[in-house]
Amino acid sequence: MNDKMREQFEAAFVEEEVRLCGEGFRDSALHMIKQNLFNVHMAWWAWQASRQVVVVELPPVPVEPEEPEFAIDDSHMDAYHAAVRMRDSCVKAIEAQGLKVKA
Repeated sequence: MNDKMREQFEAAFVEEEVRLCGEGFRDSALHMIKQNLFNVHMAWWAWQASRQVVVVELPPVPVEPEEPEFAIDDSHMDAYHAAVRMRDSCVKAIEAQGLKVKA
């Protein structure tokens, strides 16, 4: 899994420890992460497993339009290319979070 996901996990782990036990446990939670204690290891495993089962289904790639009969340029393709770029950006953003995108 990627570094960003690990950072998200560690931040969530620390915040949950603080929520449950109080601010005085922040250093303790950070120490547990650094030492990769059993409960941290198991929480990390569960975090990864939960991310692996999430699959985001996006709308299909748009169909490339046919050239209009009296086209004087390729501006009819602008919306198509914009839609393809937007979909590609969504795929990258979702995958950067450690999630899968259904093809």
